[in-house]
Amino acid sequence: MRAGAVLRQVPLALRLALREMRGGLKGFYIFLACIALGTAAIAGVNSVSSAITQAIASQGQTLLAGDVRFEFRNRFATPEELNYFEGLGAVSRTTGLRSMVRLPDGSDQTLVEAKGVDGAYPLYGTLETEPQKPAAALFAKDGDAYGAVVAPLLLDRLGLAVGDEILLGTAKIRIAATLTREPDAVSEGFGFAPRLMLPEEALRASGLVQTGSLVENAYRIRLAKPDLSPAAIRAEANKAFPTAGWSIRTADSAAPALTANITRFSQFLTLVGLTALIVGGVGVANAVRAYLDSKRSVIATFKCLGAPASLVALVYLAQIALIASIGILIGLAVGALMPSVAMQFLGGVLPVSAKAELYPSALLLAAVFGLLTALAFAIMPLGHAREVPATALFREQGFEAGRLPGWPYILSAALFLAALAGLAVYTAYDRYIALVFLGAIAFAFVVLRVVAMLITALARRSPRVNSPALRLAVGNIHRPGALTSSVVLSLGLGLALLVTLTLIDGNLRRELTGNLPERAPNFFFVDIQGSELDGFREVLKANMPEGKIIEVPMLRGRVMELDGVDVAKVKVPPEGQWVLRGDRGITYAKRVPENSTLSEGTWWPEDYSGEPLVSFSTEEGRELGLKIGDTVTVNVLGRNITARIANFRNVEWESLSINFVMVFSPNTFASAPHAWLATVIDPGATAAQEAATLKAITNAYPTVTSVRVKDALDVVNELVGQLATAIRAAAAVALVASILVLAGALAAGNRARVHDAVVLKTLGATRATLIRAFSYEYLMLGLATAVFALFAGGAAAWFVVSRIMKLPSSFLPDVAVMTVATALILTVGIGLAGTWRILGQKAAPVLREL
Repeated sequence: MRAGAVLRQVPLALRLALREMRGGLKGFYIFLACIALGTAAIAGVNSVSSAITQAIASQGQTLLAGDVRFEFRNRFATPEELNYFEGLGAVSRTTGLRSMVRLPDGSDQTLVEAKGVDGAYPLYGTLETEPQKPAAALFAKDGDAYGAVVAPLLLDRLGLAVGDEILLGTAKIRIAATLTREPDAVSEGFGFAPRLMLPEEALRASGLVQTGSLVENAYRIRLAKPDLSPAAIRAEANKAFPTAGWSIRTADSAAPALTANITRFSQFLTLVGLTALIVGGVGVANAVRAYLDSKRSVIATFKCLGAPASLVALVYLAQIALIASIGILIGLAVGALMPSVAMQFLGGVLPVSAKAELYPSALLLAAVFGLLTALAFAIMPLGHAREVPATALFREQGFEAGRLPGWPYILSAALFLAALAGLAVYTAYDRYIALVFLGAIAFAFVVLRVVAMLITALARRSPRVNSPALRLAVGNIHRPGALTSSVVLSLGLGLALLVTLTLIDGNLRRELTGNLPERAPNFFFVDIQGSELDGFREVLKANMPEGKIIEVPMLRGRVMELDGVDVAKVKVPPEGQWVLRGDRGITYAKRVPENSTLSEGTWWPEDYSGEPLVSFSTEEGRELGLKIGDTVTVNVLGRNITARIANFRNVEWESLSINFVMVFSPNTFASAPHAWLATVIDPGATAAQEAATLKAITNAYPTVTSVRVKDALDVVNELVGQLATAIRAAAAVALVASILVLAGALAAGNRARVHDAVVLKTLGATRATLIRAFSYEYLMLGLATAVFALFAGGAAAWFVVSRIMKLPSSFLPDVAVMTVATALILTVGIGLAGTWRILGQKAAPVLREL
């Protein structure tokens, strides 16, 4: 009966709510801004992510340059496998590898991503060049020079133009055009060097494709029966050739690594946006409390006229829902426009559609997040307003701040918060990270409440000071109805997030541009043939006599089974999936490799000749659920080899030295053909010395690929810089949310501040004294909040950098200075901006209501 009575009040409540809102949205602007900002962040991030992933899915054939692709490492397809491919449809083969190109006179050289193509490439899509010519003309042989297409960056690096010649290995290459768009570039993955596309005959003539060379052969197929499902093709192929060791990719998953990375990064930004929304939720609570406080007379009048408390609650719940809907719509409109803006920057590198599209699922998710946040944080102030006594019509007084509302309101707020958390976890790519994130937010709320209580307690117990302004400031911090809790909570979350993101960015940059290059090798040399090893070592020593040379044999292998179980059936956490994705570099060794230490088990004897054994890196082994005695099956050169785990090693990946997840006993690959991998480390080498070394090695051994580590780090640093831009934008959103919330918190306490200012001025206080008092108060609150943000943000950044990214983490002093300065500027600046208007209030109207 009671529920039915409440339902019958809904039409009246809605009518009264709309009538009261005729005066506009005054008092709800901060509410609107908080909801709109968080909703826009979530809607925009997920819309951009949807735009990219849907484009990849819809253009799968073009991005893959085929319906299905079979990829081999370090070998070509056997005649039986090739016959199987031809039975499926038209076949096109490409061969890819990294190598050095040099000028004919040997004066300069650079690393390239070489790709040999056949006459059928591409099966789907179009190869776009400048000037645009048919493939036959681009790759035609003129005399002893083969035609090729190159990325414009290659011309810039070597100072070349179309028509010039270069050398690749032992082959002469003529640049026929520059590459405008490579149809399957996205599915090929990230490259550290500019593209060099040439005919397969030129790649064979270069001498680079040798036994043990690190080459990737991809066979793309245009299916004769396009109705075949990807799952059926994959199952049939693996059944027909169980030991092929190939990687199969279909058009419905043309770029899985890119899609996964976009999903992960969008989840990160979504969580940041959710943080902004939750921070904004505090602003919602403050704004609702301030608005309802201004409506005390109206609420009291309703009650004097006989309106039940449930009707009063429904009237203002309707208003809150309507205002929240307006804020959500504004946020959705902004978020819907973000893909069009992002397309301007991403269109050149990712297949984002040029036409404006809406992504309903992304917008719906943002709308639900926004609505749940608004309701979760507005319910409690609404419960307080329900308890306003009718006597408030005759005497102004504040709500009972220390009293909780009725249990239905507490339960409702808890349910909305649980729904918000559940939705965040359910929609997350990595639910563990989402749970950790939500736990950290909840913990931060609790800690901020404790911080506010400690500040209040310290202020209450502080010794009496002579300065009237300072005494007033200390009193304002601990008096009933003080802003301490609101300001600390409002600013604390935003500043903590800002510190976290800034420290992550700073540590990444410091590792890449500071410590890492000092510890990293000067060069990596790949594809050194055994017959070249002695001569290669002599050339290297002649040019870098102080350098430390490390050489190891290197093969490529794909993990097929873990302890007898197909890896496709093994459940692996996201952080360990990279080990099973694609081929891994593997080696064999008699002794424990440098930069590694045994953590469990024993190493095999140098003359060991028993069953194949393998040493696994500790962290990756634990993530895969492996233990001593388990077996690992890898496919090397089309042959499955099973080895038993003898030990685990701690590996220093951050050193960038030669390290492998798996190191096998020497007898495992006694007869397998392979090349060698080498590094040279000389911290004292000059740029000129490195350039001379690169030139000498490239001219003496043109088939050896030389990678200058500093050049590779520059590329990575550029990528990190682009990611940092997105991270800083997310941090800015959170900081803006904090500013809005802080302004809302101060606005919520304006009524009490007006009373205080009027009474103090009546008792003789000057405006200068009050300004100093408020400045001291905001300074103390800002410093306390900054200290919390430094500790909380530092701990969060350490967890992300050290535990998730597996990099050294350190606290950056400049971040501390920036955080403290930001906190003080925000609290003092916004506080005084709001207080200045209060100090100008006339005394008579206020004194009449006391």
